[in-house]
Formats: sequence, structure tokens, C-alpha cells
Amino acid sequence: MEERLLIERVDAWLDAHTEELIETLSALVSIPSVVGHEAEAQAFMQDRYSAAGLDVDVFEADREVLRRHPAFVDSGLPFDGRPNVVGIWAGAGGGRSLILNGHSDVVSPEPLSAWLVDPFAGRILPADGSSQVAGSSVGSYGRLYGRGAQDMKSGLVANLFAVRALKEIGVRLQGDLILQSTIEEEAGGGGGTLACFVRGYLADGFIATEPHWHDIAIAHPGILYFRVVVEGRSAHAGRAHHGVNAAVEMAPIISMLGEWDRERAATRHHELFERLDPTARRSCHLNVGVVRAGDWPSTVPGRAEIEVRMSFIPGETEASIKREIAERVGAVAQRSAWLRDHPPRIEFFGWHTDPWLQDERHPFVQAFAECVREMRRSVGRPPPIIAGITAGLDTRFAGQFGVPALAWGPDGAGLHGANEYVELDSVIEVTRTLAIFAARWCGIAHAS
Repeated sequence: MEERLLIERVDAWLDAHTEELIETLSALVSIPSVVGHEAEAQAFMQDRYSAAGLDVDVFEADREVLRRHPAFVDSGLPFDGRPNVVGIWAGAGGGRSLILNGHSDVVSPEPLSAWLVDPFAGRILPADGSSQVAGSSVGSYGRLYGRGAQDMKSGLVANLFAVRALKEIGVRLQGDLILQSTIEEEAGGGGGTLACFVRGYLADGFIATEPHWHDIAIAHPGILYFRVVVEGRSAHAGRAHHGVNAAVEMAPIISMLGEWDRERAATRHHELFERLDPTARRSCHLNVGVVRAGDWPSTVPGRAEIEVRMSFIPGETEASIKREIAERVGAVAQRSAWLRDHPPRIEFFGWHTDPWLQDERHPFVQAFAECVREMRRSVGRPPPIIAGITAGLDTRFAGQFGVPALAWGPDGAGLHGANEYVELDSVIEVTRTLAIFAARWCGIAHAS
């Protein structure tokens, strides 16, 4: 089929099915699939994959098998009743394969008091921006609000409707097209996307339709979570000289980490991570996100702990960063008579990954970027920037299996915050682009 005709037929199909697409997204957003509770959302996606005529594989991750993989991040959540759902549209042969990946889990919407709409109502506000929540420049279809609307149930639905568009206009692809609806991306992706790769789902290209509208994401920094624990000695505040205040002993460690963050900000740079915001010149971060000590004003706290998220750039490794953390915390401890004899304990937990870096010159990246540029040019939008981002993505697992990968998806705002929304026009545009790219990448065997 001539591509001009293919685009016309995809556009006509989308025009006829836009209302269904929006209704499907609204229904999915209405399912409260906070990470660890994805079962209902996954059943929803299973039904939609089956209805689209895909071969569907529903499976629960095997923790013992996954533990053997160096990239495994253990969320600590049980996998029972939380399956991954894969839909396969087998090609006729002779073409390249493609995975369209997304996750159904979302982060907590708390605090609910910050929301101006019900985070699990899947509410659509009008295009005229008449609601107090909506702002200017709302597209013709308006905005759909709710937890997960942008991150990333809109991407899941775009993937599905891109496949349906091709199938229902009579296209048969040469290469396999694989849809994935996974669990626990927000908790590290170990039981989700990694489990899909370990199960054997490989392809010639991998797209996670995460909400990267202004950029095509091809890199992210290494990430580590760690905890520092200081043990003191409890006492009544009126006899505080008989105790050792763990919070006070912890304070110099927190100060050191703040200084180290500023030092790294000034000296650790990678051009890819600074393309989107070149004025900030910021490639990595060190964030003390949790501080705990004591539970009563009149008691000397006998224990203090902090939890930290640290990122690092290509050229640095997880092993080297762990060594430096130990060295710097140890150096602070040597300045305290108490900590010299009661050294702080460092524990690594949760997220951990070396930097992920996809070669932007790879034919897969270049082909996809060109497709996005062409589709955007046709509707008068500026091209996206190929760049790295400073948050983690499931795309990193693809590199472990030799699969080229990137992330790109719908526009919106408020992800992980209050009043999250997705621009519905962008969901339709992403669907259109994915359908055209899949036809190009996988090849068309025939079309009716």
C-alpha cells in the first residue's frame, strides 16, 4: 500500500474511533491500579488485547528466576495475582519486529486534598478550558484528568489503538508486533518489563510510550537508593547528657550529602542529559528524601536514619558510586568520637541501575525520529529533541538484551503530582504516529 493512502486510511479509522479511544482511556484511568494492585487494570488490558484479535500471554513473574539477573530490582511486593499481559500480532515473515511497551501501575494520588477532581474518575474537561483546573491551549478534545492519565495509561491505550488501526484497515505486517502491559514500573520494573524480556520477548526495536512528548528519550543516568542508619543512646531530655542524640550525629552526614550534591552538579556533566534544559547544566542529582529520628520531644532519639536517591552519569558505575558513598560517610564518622566507635550503617535497597545509553545514530532511533518529525510537520508541530532524561525508565532493560530502545508518548502535566492530566489530542497523534511507524518498521506484507 502506498504510504500516502496508508496515512489517509489510518486517519479515517482514527476519526471514526476517537470517541472509543477516549472512552477506553477514561475507563482504564478509573481503575485505581496503584503499584502492587494492578490486577484489575491488567484484566482490562487482557480483555482489550483479546478483543483486538491478538494472541495473549498472561503470566506472573518468577522472583527466583529474576533474582539471577543483575538488573533485577526487587520491589518486595508479591507477584501472585499481578500478571503481565502480552499481546502478539504475528507477522507474515520477512520483516522487523517491534515491541510497544507500557505499564498499568500508577503512584499514589495522595494527598487527595490537593486534587480538584477525583483522581480515579477519568474526568474529561472541555476544550474551552472552562474548568478551574484546565488552563490555556487545551486541544480540541480537551484534557483527561486522573492518576495515571499521563503516566502512562494514555500510552498503553495509544499502543492498542495503533495496532487496531492497522489490523482493521486490512494491513498485514511482515514482522511481529508485540504489545506489553506490565506491572510495577514505578517500583523498578523487575517483575514487569524485565520479566517480559527474561520470558523471551525480544524484538528489533522497543518503544515505551512514556510521557515524553517534547523529547525522544534515549538515555537516563544510573540510579541508586541507599539508607544510612546511625545508632545513638536514648535518654530523658532532662538528662540528655546521659544519652547520645542520633539526630545530631546524623546532621553532619546530611550536610556532607548536600555539599556532595552541589559538587557533583558542578563537575559531572553529560551532554545528552542537558539538551532539554541547557541553562540548568544539571545531569545528576543526590536527594535526601527521607529523614527519621525520634518520636517524642522529651526523649533523646536513640536512632536516626535517612533514605537517599542518587543518580550518576555514563562513565560512573554502580560499584564505584557505592565505594564513594562508603568512603564519604566514613570520613564524616571519623570526625565524631561517638561514630568512630559506632560507625553508621549503609544499606542499599530498591532502585539500582547503571546508566542506560542508547546510541542515537542507531537506525531504529533515526527511523523513529524521522517518522515523528514527518507526522508532526504534517500537523504543524515542532520536532521533538532526541535527549537523555534524569529519571529512570524500563527502556534500560532492553539494552541488557541487545534490543535498541527509546521512550516517547503523550503530552500532559502533573505526573506523580496532583491534578495529573493528558492532552487528548496528543494521545490521538501518538496513536497515529505509532501506526505509521509500525507499518514502516515491520513492513507491510499486504493490505486489503
